[in-house]
Amino acid sequence: MGSLNNKTYPRSLPPQCTRTHQIGALALIAVTFLITRASVSWPERGYGSRLSLKIYVYEEDEIDGLRELMRGRDGRVSAEACVKGQWGTQVKVHELLLKSRFRTMKKEEADLFFVPSYVKCVRIMGGLNDKEINQTYVKVISQMPYFRRSGGRDHIFIFPRCLSELFIPGDTVSGAGPHLFRSWATYLNRSIILTPEGDRTDKRDISAFNTWKDIIIPGNVDDGMTRSGGPLLQPLPLSKRKYLANFLGRAQGKIGRLQLIELSKQFPDKLESPELKFSGPDKLGRMEYFQHLRNAKFCLAPRVNHHGLFAFLSPILCLTLILVRILDHNSLATCLVLSDKDIEKMISLGKQVRCFWVYAPEEVPCSAMVGILWELQRKVRRFHQSTETFWLHNGTIINRNLVEFHNWKPPMPLP
Repeated sequence: MGSLNNKTYPRSLPPQCTRTHQIGALALIAVTFLITRASVSWPERGYGSRLSLKIYVYEEDEIDGLRELMRGRDGRVSAEACVKGQWGTQVKVHELLLKSRFRTMKKEEADLFFVPSYVKCVRIMGGLNDKEINQTYVKVISQMPYFRRSGGRDHIFIFPRCLSELFIPGDTVSGAGPHLFRSWATYLNRSIILTPEGDRTDKRDISAFNTWKDIIIPGNVDDGMTRSGGPLLQPLPLSKRKYLANFLGRAQGKIGRLQLIELSKQFPDKLESPELKFSGPDKLGRMEYFQHLRNAKFCLAPRVNHHGLFAFLSPILCLTLILVRILDHNSLATCLVLSDKDIEKMISLGKQVRCFWVYAPEEVPCSAMVGILWELQRKVRRFHQSTETFWLHNGTIINRNLVEFHNWKPPMPLP
């Protein structure tokens, strides 16, 4: 007798794709197309033709610790003082949102939550030190049930550049952005961060910017440069500009900047790069700085860390900007081959978008605030899920202990 192992079975053949199958597949594709075309459309909210969102702005006395992040431990830091300089975006965005038609007073209907803070200004003014800033942020976050609900995904924080009017000795967090809050990676890693610092940060191994959730915003421009009655200083016609290019910044031992300064000594009639003084009688005031800046056809900003200043000044004064990683002669050669007609075209294009560098009320059709609102709308989520919350079949949100959201009591557990 033969063993079972020797028994042979008929080989299974792959199913044939007949004409009936092909007709059925085409019919299925056609029906799917017609159904989705009739019933599903791109959402008007978020990616439509109009702004439609609701933002809740936390009040400074609403949460213990929030006032300290805005006024300092003694409450002596004023919004008027903080609206100046590059950290002024923290104040301007906050004040514009307080007056916005998209602001809601009801947390339960809000799409997004804005957490006001003037922390960079507060630190520079001596209102809080680094350790206090970190502790205060953690305390504030622990009192926000809605932050806990979404894991911070629908909460907005703003961290400005630091380019103060004065050089501040010992300032170890210049340009630190979200790194001002040392534990940002633990607590704000899902939150929406508004910052001009999108590529890198001084003396930091990693960037806090995440292109999938964060938004690049313009740096603060002095109101005197953008007011409707005419700016404090007008750009010079190209024919009146003395230099081909200039670099007005600190060397800080950076190779590219040092090369710029050395090159300016070789070509003093083409490139201006003075050694800036931050104190004493030779210190450049604001108007003197702007007068130097507008006297060149190009502003050179070495592509290292701090090009935010030139990025917002160039559309107003120079209107032409070159980012240089490590300067070589090809960079200036690029400037040399451009005629004044070419540069005028560049300036014309710059004028079309320079309104987006101006923080104006949202009624103004083109402004930094309108651009920010559009970007925020694209961050709105229908579901506010997090690793610590769950949705029940009836839409109720519960935590790991099965406590319903409206019964959550601060302080909230944190990561």
